[in-house]
Amino acid sequence: MQQRKLLYMGLYLLIWGEAANLRFMPECICYIYHHMAFEMYGMLAGNVSALTGEYVKPAYGGEKEAFLRKVVTPIYNTIAKEAERSKREKGNHSEWRNYDDLNEYFWSADCFRLGWPMRADADFFYQPSNLADERNETARIVRQKGKVNFVELRSFWHIFRSFDRLWSFFILALQVMIILAWNGGSLANIFDYVVFKKILSIFITSAILNLGQATLDIIFNWKARRTMEFAVKLRYFLKFTMAALWVVLLPVTYAYTWENPTGIIRAIKSWFGNGQNHPPLFVISVVMYLSPSMLSAILFLLPFLRRKLESSDFKLVRLIMWWSQPRLFVGRGMHESAFSLFMYTMFWIALLLTKFAFSYYVEIKPLVEPTRDIMKSPIHTYRWHEFFPREKSNIGVVITLWAPIILVYFMDTQIWYTIFSTLLGGIYGAFQRLGEIRTLGMLRSRFDSIPLAFNSCLIPVETSDAKRKKGLKSYLHNRFKEMEHEDKENIAARFAQMWNEIVTSFREEDLINNREKELLLVPYVSDQALGVMQWPPFLLASKIPIAVDMAKDSNGKDRDLKKRLDNDYYFSCAIEECYKSFKNIINGLVQGVPEKRVINKIFEEVDKYIAEDKVITDLNMRALPDLYNKFIELVNYLEKNDEKDRSAVTKIFQDMLEIVTRDIFEDHLSIVESNHGGSYRRNEDTTTWDQEYQLFQPSEAIKFPLKVTDTDAWLEKIKRLELLLTVKESAMDVPSNLEARRRLTFFTNSLFMDMPDAPKVRNMLSFSALTPYYNEPVLFSIKELEEENEDGVSTLFYLQKIYPDEWKNFQERVGLEEELKESEELMEELRLWASYRGQTLARTVRGMMYYRKALILEAFLDMAKREDLMEGYKAAESVTDEQWKIHQRSLFAQCEAVADMKFTYVVSCQQYGNDKRAALSSAQDILQLMRNYSSLRVAYIDEVEEVGVKKMETAYYSTLVKVALTKDSESVDPVQNLDQVIYRIKLPGPAMLGEGKPENQNHAIIFTRGEGLQTIDMNQDNYMEEALKMRNLLQEFLKEHGVRRPSILGVREHIFTGSVSSLAWFMSNQEHSFVTIGQRLLANPLKVRFHYGHPDVFDRLFHLTRGGVSKASKSINLNEDIFAGYNSTLRGGNVTHHEYVQVGKGRDVGLNQISKFEAKVANGNGEQTLSRDIYRLGHRFDFFRMLSCYFTTVGFYFSTLLTVVTVYVFLYGRLYLALSGLEEGLSRGRFIHNHPLQVALASQSLVQLGFLMALPMMMEIGLERGFGKALSEFIMMNLQLAAVFFTFSLGTKTHYYGRMLLHGGAQYRGTGRGFVVFHAKFAENYRLYSRSHFVKGIELMILLIIYQLFGQSYRSTIAYIFITFSMWFLVLTWLFAPFLFNPSGFEWAKIVDDWSDWNKWISNRGGIGVSPDKSWESWWEVEQEHLKYSGTIGIFLEIILAVRFFIYQYGLVYHLHITGNKSILVYLISWLVIVVVLLVMKTVSVGRQRFSADFQLFFRLIKFLIFVSCTAILIVLIVLFQMTLQDTFVCFLAFLPTGWGILLIAQACKPLARQVGLWGSVRALARAYEIIMGVLLFTPITIFAWFPFVSEFQTRMLFNQAFSRGLQISRILGGQKKERSSLNKD
Repeated sequence: MQQRKLLYMGLYLLIWGEAANLRFMPECICYIYHHMAFEMYGMLAGNVSALTGEYVKPAYGGEKEAFLRKVVTPIYNTIAKEAERSKREKGNHSEWRNYDDLNEYFWSADCFRLGWPMRADADFFYQPSNLADERNETARIVRQKGKVNFVELRSFWHIFRSFDRLWSFFILALQVMIILAWNGGSLANIFDYVVFKKILSIFITSAILNLGQATLDIIFNWKARRTMEFAVKLRYFLKFTMAALWVVLLPVTYAYTWENPTGIIRAIKSWFGNGQNHPPLFVISVVMYLSPSMLSAILFLLPFLRRKLESSDFKLVRLIMWWSQPRLFVGRGMHESAFSLFMYTMFWIALLLTKFAFSYYVEIKPLVEPTRDIMKSPIHTYRWHEFFPREKSNIGVVITLWAPIILVYFMDTQIWYTIFSTLLGGIYGAFQRLGEIRTLGMLRSRFDSIPLAFNSCLIPVETSDAKRKKGLKSYLHNRFKEMEHEDKENIAARFAQMWNEIVTSFREEDLINNREKELLLVPYVSDQALGVMQWPPFLLASKIPIAVDMAKDSNGKDRDLKKRLDNDYYFSCAIEECYKSFKNIINGLVQGVPEKRVINKIFEEVDKYIAEDKVITDLNMRALPDLYNKFIELVNYLEKNDEKDRSAVTKIFQDMLEIVTRDIFEDHLSIVESNHGGSYRRNEDTTTWDQEYQLFQPSEAIKFPLKVTDTDAWLEKIKRLELLLTVKESAMDVPSNLEARRRLTFFTNSLFMDMPDAPKVRNMLSFSALTPYYNEPVLFSIKELEEENEDGVSTLFYLQKIYPDEWKNFQERVGLEEELKESEELMEELRLWASYRGQTLARTVRGMMYYRKALILEAFLDMAKREDLMEGYKAAESVTDEQWKIHQRSLFAQCEAVADMKFTYVVSCQQYGNDKRAALSSAQDILQLMRNYSSLRVAYIDEVEEVGVKKMETAYYSTLVKVALTKDSESVDPVQNLDQVIYRIKLPGPAMLGEGKPENQNHAIIFTRGEGLQTIDMNQDNYMEEALKMRNLLQEFLKEHGVRRPSILGVREHIFTGSVSSLAWFMSNQEHSFVTIGQRLLANPLKVRFHYGHPDVFDRLFHLTRGGVSKASKSINLNEDIFAGYNSTLRGGNVTHHEYVQVGKGRDVGLNQISKFEAKVANGNGEQTLSRDIYRLGHRFDFFRMLSCYFTTVGFYFSTLLTVVTVYVFLYGRLYLALSGLEEGLSRGRFIHNHPLQVALASQSLVQLGFLMALPMMMEIGLERGFGKALSEFIMMNLQLAAVFFTFSLGTKTHYYGRMLLHGGAQYRGTGRGFVVFHAKFAENYRLYSRSHFVKGIELMILLIIYQLFGQSYRSTIAYIFITFSMWFLVLTWLFAPFLFNPSGFEWAKIVDDWSDWNKWISNRGGIGVSPDKSWESWWEVEQEHLKYSGTIGIFLEIILAVRFFIYQYGLVYHLHITGNKSILVYLISWLVIVVVLLVMKTVSVGRQRFSADFQLFFRLIKFLIFVSCTAILIVLIVLFQMTLQDTFVCFLAFLPTGWGILLIAQACKPLARQVGLWGSVRALARAYEIIMGVLLFTPITIFAWFPFVSEFQTRMLFNQAFSRGLQISRILGGQKKERSSLNKD
């Protein structure tokens, strides 16, 4: 049985390994496995086929590549054809089947129609043969299997459909609050019978919303009706029928609860007959209506019962569960433990109570009275042509006032979530002991407990039943210094090996210099003769010189010295170690018998004084500095170890003896005399000084110089002693590098956090790391480093100034003093140094290979015997004794073998094969990485030309290579022979069918091994000290977290790009808060953490059978990583977050890079909103977990969109009031500038200005680095215009998220990961931000100007400033932030170049092959591509949105001095003016095309006549109709938006415009508008460029962070090459 299980497991893995793109379809693989396992069972059992009468044989077998060609390839071809259709239907997911659709086909019994062997004519494989067939809906639908279970229609309604419970809850709560506020305002009124009856109307609203949901379900799943099971169709139909029934039943029964109803209730009652009142009928109806919700509430409170019911097969239970949700393969058993349920429920109850209290008392209730007043006093004096002049309730004004409030009501839950999550996340982080060690001072104070913490966390438990004491108390009282000596020795030895490896890695990374390394190291070889703990010298520095000075000045009183010894543990450690080392060295050096007797007697005497505590009181300490100086001289000579110094050493010994005997033991000279007679006795009358000094004169008296075999151990001891004796300044700033400090403090702090015990390396879970790589930088070449930008700045020079201390440390390490180009080896070191400071693959590989290094060290500590341990890990790598070397090398080889068994690192370099054949430098660099790290594996897709049936065909292979250990001299291709193929697995075709990154991961995942898989992006880093904790982290897979074990382990990140510029600093702080405090709360208690493309560790075996570590469908899975988290959660996984491990990550550092990244994420969230994963999570989570899911995923972006929509609604409402004259009529009331509106706009401003982003940032900085530091950073960020950055970022998110939901067309945006110190040209910024920011900014600016012009006399200036300040700030930010954050954005020379470049770009003609960055026409066509793929509804909505631009003209033409009446004719005449203007423009355009060459004079005459006519008309208007200058300005404000609206509608109706021949005119009009916008933006920039101080301010503001770390950016941007060349030599 066991063997059969192994065979079945092997079969599954073989299918999975060769499944290629089918690995994204786990149920498809299960279908194949089901049939093949059945065949294998028949073969093993010797079964006979009922059809043939022969033994069972496999359906596909016997032929070469049969499984690939006959099973995988047909399904692959279907995927490939659907992917090809996706390229034609970019915006419309409903027209093609993605991976999920194809996989979910295998969820139903229909899949067995495929048969086995699979039928080639099955509907699953059917594709339209041509485009005509595809358009023939009837012919296509009959055969083709369409969407399955879900259709991703592009619509904003997905927000409501996926989270209908949330929206229903908020709408019903709003209704209750409005009813309460309208009926007295007191909460006690809820018990009033009439008010309570009114509140009961919420059930009618609920029924209407349910009907809307049921209707949406039918509409959205219409295209999947052909593949739906009958039970699902029946459920949708019954749901709709029941919802419609309740919409009728509830209002009718409700109407009969009122005696004298009014309004709609009276109408309903009259329709059904004015019978008697029957309140119980309504109550019964409500109880019946709520019965499903009551059942859901019971199941919510009893999650274990819900899990039982979901897996039950009882028919009644299945019927009930079928009604609540369809039975699917995913989304079952997702409920959490009772404790987790209680925690996140309490979180949301507290949040919602706060939100509703604020909304009711501050926003809704105060607005009721002004609304009543407005509705009571109708206004009939309008300043424009009013279509409804007799309307009595001023309904337009009411809508204008309430609309922003309602929008803020739906948006501000996001604000409250941010506040609550910040507070709870901070408290939770504090309980996790974050920030306990955050400075070097804190590290010093706790260092005595760190060896024990090392042992507790990183060393496996020796015995199986040993249980360590965990938690806070164990570390408070169980300090290392209080332990027994034997335990202390073992712990100290292990601590020394690990600590020293960490310090050495710091030195190798050039974070510390040689001196700092020596101060941080602990002796590798434990000197057992000393019997003291040897702490790192940085703790003991300056202690000995201070002790000597204190002893000298003591005058026989030891009170101060004793006090210091009692208060400073390291002070006593330094003195004790120094004395014992002194004693040890003297005893080791002195070999002569009489000399030894003297020395021993002196030490015995000193030890006796120490034991009696009389050293200070009974000995003369004034002479101690002399002895101290002599001993330093001796140590220096010992360090040199030169035969020439022998006589000097002898003299020092004699001097020291003289000082001790004569000066220190001044009253005890007999100690020498009593022990030595004969020629050694001192006779004051006869003995000369020369005779006395003969004591150390014989050659055998002193062992000097030291023998070669003893050099290493002695040298380490001597160096350490020299540091203790000579370092007089305090080492409080060691290490001085900020990054080294941060890493050291975080690592030591993490040792006191709760983490699982580390198993032995042999017993730990094995794991792999996988990095997808495409064409990013691998290593910087010397040419790239020295290449100068337009300002004369090279990347190398930039890095030298950004990292000055690390550059000096590098120079010290490699011996670089003057010339850079000394040797090839040095050049390679320089390339590596620079690459390790960029976002390169080399940095990522170095970081990941620390895992192997750490495992080798940990395996050594596991396997080493006591004597090996005491000799040290360093000795395992380099020793001189041959015999011991053989033994130790075998131990080291074992350690390497164990490490290689437990860890594999695969880099999936998709293009490596092609790059290698093209001899590109990136291939050589990857090969160099494989040489540097022999265990590194590289996977790539190899394309090989093979002989097919009739012709040469391209075959594709997933290939895994390693560096070739030996080179075959016979090989004809030396390049090919540098790496060695390990595995080659043939693919059915090109692997890249969907999104690139997940496809790249998928093809390489088969080469990974082990139980864990860490997904690493190629802009990440890792650290030696963090790698030591990996086996602890993997143990989390074996722990229960709630009701299930984790499937994904999340870890925190450090953003290492924050020091490059102020923008990079803002971005790194924002990202840091998300990956720490944000994800901490998502994981626990909210239980909605997913996977965010960060260095999470996957349960590899769990995800191997569930579709992999990402999803790859084109466009819909643009943010491919988070779908792995969705998939894992839906399939019964559990995602956790652990903060005791961190991994480095790079982020974008320039505004353009950041904006592209934000656009990509916003686009991805737009696609997520449409996805089946979000829909299923929204419906399968319980209510409160669903709230968490919404507000932490797509809800954040929708709330951001609502923030901007609020501004638009407010300003267009004000425009309506000001231009219609309603504001003037209501100006005496108290409702125009009311308090609720101000609060609502203040809420919007909080989001806009980035304060919500800043809150979690400040909490996390405060938690980890102190709240004083957090406050100072907050102030600094705002001084560097962080609010500008966050407001600008708001616009990016809003634009791309909204456009994605409307039109689609998402695509991956490569942001680039270089260093941004270059100046972006004006045209580049214009292309990037024209539609997302500039157009919207100008629109809002026009709204504000109109409001300023026509609303000024009706309100106070203070109220105006309060309401519109944030909006003016928004406008200015959206228009000018790209230029403010652009290096050299206000330098005159750059401005002139930018203007000529923009002119050239705007005037260049487009065409085939002309790129968008070369011609405005090409860019303009590309900018409209999203409309090309948009559906009918998207186009319709685009036109509706464009209509808003016609409001300006309608309102403003009635405010001109030349228009005296309010007739509709005025408006029609204004349209006549527009038509005339457009005709004139068309005439000029046609004339230019036809007459400008042949009839040039005639054409000029026509233009002159047009000019004269326009001038004459203008003069007539001014003279006869008293047209003023303001009228002229108002005309521009009226007609410019109208023209833009016409332009937008023409673009939306592009095919129609082309047919009628107007597309050329549309393009000309568009160019005119682009020129106007360009001039409008460029003018202020030019004016500011006249003042040099503006450019200086901008430079300081942009690069302030770099300034504080030595970056002289003014010189960089000034391009002072002379200084640069000299600095390069430093």
